[in-house]
Amino acid sequence: MTNKPNLKSLAQAAGVSVPTASQVMRGTGRISEETRKKVLKAAERLHYVPDGRAASMRSGEKREIGMLIHSISNPFNAEVISGVSDHLERHGYLVSILDSRDDVQHQKKNLEAFIRSSRGGLIWVPAHDTPKTTIDMLRTHSIPTVTFLRQSKFAQFDHIGLKNTEATYTATRHLIDLGHRRIVYFGGEPHSDVRQERIEGFKSAMKECGSDQHVVWDAPDDKSSGVNELHQLLKQHPHTTAVICNGDMIALGACFALQKTGKAPGKDLSIIGFDDVQDAALATPALSTISTHPYELGTLLAKTILDRIADPLQPVKTSQIETQLILRDTTAAPSGSE
Repeated sequence: MTNKPNLKSLAQAAGVSVPTASQVMRGTGRISEETRKKVLKAAERLHYVPDGRAASMRSGEKREIGMLIHSISNPFNAEVISGVSDHLERHGYLVSILDSRDDVQHQKKNLEAFIRSSRGGLIWVPAHDTPKTTIDMLRTHSIPTVTFLRQSKFAQFDHIGLKNTEATYTATRHLIDLGHRRIVYFGGEPHSDVRQERIEGFKSAMKECGSDQHVVWDAPDDKSSGVNELHQLLKQHPHTTAVICNGDMIALGACFALQKTGKAPGKDLSIIGFDDVQDAALATPALSTISTHPYELGTLLAKTILDRIADPLQPVKTSQIETQLILRDTTAAPSGSE
């Protein structure tokens, strides 16, 4: 097995000094074009890749950001990750992603792994009931941190959140204005703070229209739950005319459940999702949803962590991002009389 190429072997192959080879690979110094091309050709021939860990030790600069979320498989998270990754790459950073599974013990192991590998910053969706000891660990190691969606109860970090209550209030009011009164909030886990904010908006709008029906149906935010749980919901509440879903995945599952029984989303049951992932617009019928612009959210997260790294002493910033109700094909006035 051949030895891994290093800076010394690169310099030898190019016929230059080690400092010259280093300057070429870092893009620094006053190096002639002929020498630069010679070093780069040698690097390509040897498959030489600079050792980022060694560079970090020399400069004190850590060029990799850790991102800890839960449910990486959710397309919303995938689009957020794309926004984060694209922006960080343009600024010379890489992002490594781990999934806490919304479990505090698994989260602790993930964070310890990031600390051991000296990540330069952390973008983090805290797990439910994250203990103070986890916050103390991050403080001890002085890791620049931005929280996303959920805020920490024990520390002030830069935070990017959504105006969840306002979003579901607007969506519920739209359904009410169409003539719906038997509306259900569909999906999400009971312990989620984000979900509770969304339910507050739903209940507020329902109360304004004089409805005492505040049905909230728990279910995981995935397509299969949307299929299975919608059938159960309609068995118990057969007069439901509209649902506001905790996420697009469970909303798309609910649409599929209706279609399997020969019914039409938007005609037999109005459905509104939350997130506006790419599949929402491409589905048949296209899903009405609350758009959070996930890719742009990822870009904002990347900008925020880079700002924190550049100026660790700046005041903590909290941003609550506006959402937008996107009306497509799965919402309409209720069929028949209520």
